[in-house]
Amino acid sequence: MNAPRSPEGPARALLQGTRAWRWALAVGIAVIVAIAIVLMFLLTQATNNRELYERNYGRLFALNMVVAGVLLAVILWVVVRLASRLRRRKFGSRLLVKLAAIFALVGLVPGVLIYVVSYQFVSRSIESWFDVKVEGALDSGLNLGRATLEALSTDLANKSRGAAASLAEANDNSAGLVLERVRDQLGAVDVVLWNGSGQMIASAGQSRFQLNPDRPTAQQLRAARTQRSFTIVEGLDDPGVATTNSARIKAIVVVPQPSLGLLAESRFLQATVTIPPALVANAIAVQEAYREYQERALGRQGLRRMYIGTLTLSLFLAVFGAVLLAIVLGNQLARPLLLLAAGVSEVAAGDLSPKPALQGKDELGGLTRSFAAMTQQLADARGAVERSMDEVNAARANLQTILDNLTAGVIVLDKQGRIQTSNPGADRILRVSLEEYRGRALQEVPGLAGFGVAVHHRFDEFLNDRTQQDHWQQSFELNVALEPGLAQANVLTLVTRGAEMPGEERLLVFDDISEIVSAQRAQAWGEVARRLAHEIKNPLTPIQLSAERLEMKLASKLGDTERALLIKSVHTIVDQVDSMKRLVNEFRDYARLPAAELKPLDLNGLVNDVLHLYAREGDAARGASQVPVKVVLDDMAPLILGDAQQLRQVIHNLLQNAQDATEGREVREVVIRTQYNETSRRVRLLVQDSGTGFPEHILKRAFEPYVTTKAKGTGLGLAVVKKIADEHAARVELKNRIENGMVLGAQVSLSFGVAS
Repeated sequence: MNAPRSPEGPARALLQGTRAWRWALAVGIAVIVAIAIVLMFLLTQATNNRELYERNYGRLFALNMVVAGVLLAVILWVVVRLASRLRRRKFGSRLLVKLAAIFALVGLVPGVLIYVVSYQFVSRSIESWFDVKVEGALDSGLNLGRATLEALSTDLANKSRGAAASLAEANDNSAGLVLERVRDQLGAVDVVLWNGSGQMIASAGQSRFQLNPDRPTAQQLRAARTQRSFTIVEGLDDPGVATTNSARIKAIVVVPQPSLGLLAESRFLQATVTIPPALVANAIAVQEAYREYQERALGRQGLRRMYIGTLTLSLFLAVFGAVLLAIVLGNQLARPLLLLAAGVSEVAAGDLSPKPALQGKDELGGLTRSFAAMTQQLADARGAVERSMDEVNAARANLQTILDNLTAGVIVLDKQGRIQTSNPGADRILRVSLEEYRGRALQEVPGLAGFGVAVHHRFDEFLNDRTQQDHWQQSFELNVALEPGLAQANVLTLVTRGAEMPGEERLLVFDDISEIVSAQRAQAWGEVARRLAHEIKNPLTPIQLSAERLEMKLASKLGDTERALLIKSVHTIVDQVDSMKRLVNEFRDYARLPAAELKPLDLNGLVNDVLHLYAREGDAARGASQVPVKVVLDDMAPLILGDAQQLRQVIHNLLQNAQDATEGREVREVVIRTQYNETSRRVRLLVQDSGTGFPEHILKRAFEPYVTTKAKGTGLGLAVVKKIADEHAARVELKNRIENGMVLGAQVSLSFGVAS
């Protein structure tokens, strides 16, 4: 009836979803900020450190692409979500889309402007770093350094050739002293005399303290022999390792030979001088600047891409921040409205469970709290209504239980006499399911046409005459068919009461007093029979004796004619007195029928005992004038509780009536059968004939004494059967068997309870 209250309604789910979205948003912003800081740090370090830049360029590019992809995916997800909400026409979708578009434009337009300006600035700035003048100045400085070193090298070579001449006359043993003078003369740090095979002859300076001094290579000696001198600058090739004290100039010259002998071995003088520290520092600085300039010139395209990529990423961050800000602000504005919309939907669906409310101090938060309070009040009111409805339903259920268990029948009719409702008592009394005819007039129910018309007229009379009491009461007699085509002998006598209900409905209450009426009639007939037996039987004997005495006294005194008349008259009186005696005896037996002594009894065996007096079907030994009896016995029939003597009389009366009804018919057949119903646990005795059946007026009063269709008889047979059936608590029914509108005969049945 009412929608179930769900603790997790759409409004509460919306509130929890909003909290989850806020947490996810905060985490996403933190992650993005952390990634941006890392990227900016690496970018700064890579800009100042070429090697770090080269080493981390790939990582920076990959991280830039990943962050850009993540941001683009998030933006697309937000756009798709907004489009989905808009397509579903969810409340607040247009507001969110409008806010997102506004803030996105606010962030996009300045971002694009800054991006274009920064792009031009970065491109022009990077190009300005590599100007032709700067490159020419670096080349001139590098050439100047080289020229200075070459001048120093030439000067050292010339001085070394002059010094070598002083060694021409010196032998190998005295060469050491000469080398000391040469060293002082040249200002060298080391002077070595080598032979032609590269073996040291003598030295002065640092070489004396070295176990394995650096030897000149064969190529260097060959160059010195060819060019008479050879110079080399050491310590300036690797700027990263070079220092002001490690840079030096070596000069290798050929020592002249004193004679022209072919067997004389060549000797070489090697002089080493240090380069002035200031000159070395300047040379290293110029060389390092030139090398760095060239490296940056070669990598300026990558540097440009990195800066432009950083700018592009910054643009994405700006746009994402704008859209994100739009979502956050739009959500702050739309969340109370969405919460209210979800709550209204739940209330419209019947869910009045407590609704969540925002705790903000603004008007929208106050509106959600007011709505939650209103919903709580509605829930309390509905709870009170539900409790009242439960009480009403309980009272209705109690009333229905009372109606269902009433023995009286209750029918509620509308103003036109159509059936609105009824209780099982009405179905049981009228022997028809009124539920199948709900909404139809009472006179449209089969077998109740006359009753329905009479009730309708009685209600009209009652409602037209308001001077009466608040109800009317009347007795009705009606004949209700148990089965289609079969009439019931028991006439229903109903005492009926009608009253008007609110809404112009009509209440009809009735009770079946047929048993009471039948019992009253049986009691009345018993009293009549007792009085007749008492009042009539006593005079019959004197009348018979007086008639016989008259015949005896007067017969001898009269002539033949008069004597014959007297004898005939006396015989007539005696015969009529005998008939009256038999009639009185039957009434006496009906009035004094003893109480039944109920004992377990085999009904099939009792039927077989009685049938010995009647001709069975196919029995040729009996007279042809006697109507044959067909026997159909149910072997499953259990024992019943009954009085054998009284039930024998019942079977005899029913068979005798059936045979009498079949006399003179084309089809002469009487059927007696027993049937056992396991569901109701009752045994049924049926006697059927093929006679003309009972007229309608006889069916209504067939079980009353002195009601008969036979020319002879008192009509007490069925009355005795009914009285014995009542003693056995058996249900007795009398019907005409009808098929295709033709009466096939009559049927009498008795239903007995089984012995436990």
